Amino acid sequence: MKKVIPMIIAVLLIVVVGAIAFGGKILDKYSYSKELADLDEYYGVTDASVGAEDGNLAIVLQDEMIAEQAVLKEGTVYFDLDTVQKYFNEIFYADMYEQKLLFTSAEDTFTALFGEKSYSDSEGVHGTEYTICYYTGDILYIAAEYVKQFANFSYERFDRHLQVYTEWGVKQTYEVAKDTQLRVKGGIKSPILRELEKGETVELLEQMETWSKVKTSDSVIGYVENKRLNNMSTEVETPVTSYVPAEYTTIGLDGKVSLGWHAIYGVGGNDTLDAMVAEGKGMNVIAPTWFSLTDEEGSFRSFASQQYVNKAHNYGLKVWGVWDDFNAGAEIDSYQLFAFTEKRQKLVQNMTEAAVEYGLDGINIDFEKMSGESRTHFNQFLRELSVQCRKNGLTLSIDNYVPLNSANYSRLDIQGQVADYVIVMGYDEHWGGCGEAGSVASIDYVSGGIDRTLEQVPAEKVVNALPFYTRVWKTEGTQVTDDAIPLCNIADYLKRIGKEDAAVWDETTCQNYLEWQSGDATYQIWLEDLESLRVKMNVMNARNIGGVAVWRLGYGTPAAWELVAAYAGSD
Repeated sequence: MKKVIPMIIAVLLIVVVGAIAFGGKILDKYSYSKELADLDEYYGVTDASVGAEDGNLAIVLQDEMIAEQAVLKEGTVYFDLDTVQKYFNEIFYADMYEQKLLFTSAEDTFTALFGEKSYSDSEGVHGTEYTICYYTGDILYIAAEYVKQFANFSYERFDRHLQVYTEWGVKQTYEVAKDTQLRVKGGIKSPILRELEKGETVELLEQMETWSKVKTSDSVIGYVENKRLNNMSTEVETPVTSYVPAEYTTIGLDGKVSLGWHAIYGVGGNDTLDAMVAEGKGMNVIAPTWFSLTDEEGSFRSFASQQYVNKAHNYGLKVWGVWDDFNAGAEIDSYQLFAFTEKRQKLVQNMTEAAVEYGLDGINIDFEKMSGESRTHFNQFLRELSVQCRKNGLTLSIDNYVPLNSANYSRLDIQGQVADYVIVMGYDEHWGGCGEAGSVASIDYVSGGIDRTLEQVPAEKVVNALPFYTRVWKTEGTQVTDDAIPLCNIADYLKRIGKEDAAVWDETTCQNYLEWQSGDATYQIWLEDLESLRVKMNVMNARNIGGVAVWRLGYGTPAAWELVAAYAGSD
């Protein structure tokens, strides 16, 4: 018996220890963690100190924490330029060379120098209590209060984060039924973000089976047990509407545009106006190619004539002067011109003054040598030019290559906002010297260009330009050459080579196609004629776009212009 008792005691001790261990595991499994979350790590602002005047702040946009962060500097909240453009208003533009921040609306340009507490517009200089923007580490930061002058949003600053709203609607709220904790994730073992007190109101973001994702009044987002919530209600949020953008008014024509480009390469070209008008039946806009850029300083060559303008007006025509970047023989570095505000604005001023001096009705931009790195700066140029055109009653139109995909090829959406007309140059699918025989303007090329433009530009602003010419392609061995033939000369050309009745309709291109051999050479023509033009104008009519343009006057036939006049409704 004396030997049995110790054994029984040992067994009991083992059972007790096992029970305690098992109970501990059960208790640990079902007990609530008291671990506190590292808030600096949670918000990703390890360099921030609560209550400091400087540091980083996480951004809670609507109900999600985004990757971008705000900066607190001397007690003022700043966003970097990319964040401003992405979430608030993309119109903000920075000139890193002249150290200027610009915002160009429909009516004015607002300019702030880096590091200054003032900005200027057409009304003068305006002071602020804060530095509007500053540049450091290759990043431009803009004060949130300044951004609010040009965008509708609200923000509220907390210790480590910023709550930002750009949209408002109806939110669902709950009352906290009992003191509890807000946790990083749904689960009793998840670290605690902060304590929730009974009676506190939280916004419901997402409700699951036993936990809900909520946001507190100080914009901390986390999870709380459903059993701790009661008294659901809804609240209509009040939107911020303090910023009312100026309206982009349009200086358009009554009815459809019917434009003919008048190619003028010297002052003597102005004397051909009468002949061009006689040809262009139904034309209501004539666009002489008078102005060509000559340098990167805002200068251009001019063949403009007041007598021409007066006579065109007497014919009942609007005159839109054409500015191009290729006819003066100068190699223009578009980046050097448009990336510098002083040069860019000098060009705008010179163009506007010339248009007003000669009594032009509009400005037509035909800049075809734009480099990719210049696009952002060119868009700013268009914004600034549009303000001056609007102030001076000038119609602004912009010529574009056919966009080959739905991407913002030349930011057509911006052009559709700031310009009165966006012209698609619906030709040069295969261009002179390209080394590949093919159509100048097949129907898929033309209709695709129109449709992709319509994705970004209102239909009433879209004008499609037709080619009044075709190309004869000669392939000999591996060498491909071409010659352009005006529409008015095509019949004579075909008759001269004995092929006037040889062309066959091609359904793919919707053009009459002709091919023949001569010696070792193969010749091909995809004809522009009445049939091909009629198909193109049927597409244009079906899309109900804003009009038609023709390259160029002097190339047409009476029958072709009859088609144009009928399309434009002026026959």
